[in-house]
Amino acid sequence: MQRPFGKRNDRSMTYNIAILGASGYTGAELTRLILGHPDMTLVALTGERKAGRAMAEVYPFLRGFDLPGLCRIEDVDFSGVDLAFCALPHATSQSVIKGLPRDLKVVDLSADFRLRDPEAYAKWYGKPHDAPELQAEAVYGLTEFYRDQIRTARLVAGTGCNAATGQYAIRPLLAAGVIDPDEIIINLITGVSGAGRSLKENLLHAEMSEGANAYAIGSTHRHLGEFDQEFSAIAGRPVSVQFTPHLAPMNRGILATVYVHGHAQAIYEALEQAYRDEPFIQMLPFGASPSTHDVRGSNYVHVGVAPDRRAGRASVFVALDNLCKGSSGQALQNANLMLGVKETTGLLGAALFP
Repeated sequence: MQRPFGKRNDRSMTYNIAILGASGYTGAELTRLILGHPDMTLVALTGERKAGRAMAEVYPFLRGFDLPGLCRIEDVDFSGVDLAFCALPHATSQSVIKGLPRDLKVVDLSADFRLRDPEAYAKWYGKPHDAPELQAEAVYGLTEFYRDQIRTARLVAGTGCNAATGQYAIRPLLAAGVIDPDEIIINLITGVSGAGRSLKENLLHAEMSEGANAYAIGSTHRHLGEFDQEFSAIAGRPVSVQFTPHLAPMNRGILATVYVHGHAQAIYEALEQAYRDEPFIQMLPFGASPSTHDVRGSNYVHVGVAPDRRAGRASVFVALDNLCKGSSGQALQNANLMLGVKETTGLLGAALFP
């Protein structure tokens, strides 16, 4: 049964929101976004290692805002919560969500429910899934392509930020049949915040600045599981892309360059048709390429197409902010749909520049 506060009869009522894992980067980004949301109120913020501390102590940029203190998950009264964002580490979310009330709407930002096949999950994450019944229930959270399912979902699985970026380039092209499914190369550059807030030696300033490197090369990156799942479903046969991510010394942002076989004009037209009415996806003029600067801190995606000097080949470029549209902004966009709120609410802010 829906709780009374989940049914808004006037503008004075808001949905009560919990963020589990609010002390991480995606949790902090969710907090920032929801503070500007007219239909949501933050009633619980958890942070296991920082329980008992104020959010402003953990993130000084949140000083001056009236926020709940950080607490442990077991201390949250979920009877007063309409929707919970789960911004917990991979493999932690599944056990936590399994223990939440069954009538609670949940948007999970981890990788735990992105893959529908339990065997695929075990392959890419190295262990059996702890909640396979929820794995079958979860709706994949790429909003523009799963909008109708998300509206009626109880559990939505946010995509990987790299996986979302690649899919914005490729999904409409596979659906329109304008590229060769067996000739897709995705080169991607990502900022260091995608690795989370935990201390890692290779992400220290002296180790990371003034350089860039490929990582998870070959067939080891876990987002390949999402590419395999989604692209194969569209094509109706197995599709395996070549994917190489690169870590760059920037805080936020992803820029993907995707090499495909097909006619550039047809590719541009297929993407323009697919995204014509999408509020957060902007097609650049033909031949132009995007910059991560232009989407930083926003929920927008910029897409460009350019022909190659060789006939029948083209490059597709996609830029987005990994913490916003790649994770927390996407999560809020999905939560709006799940709660019956206008999809763009709280997400129309312009990018931060410079």
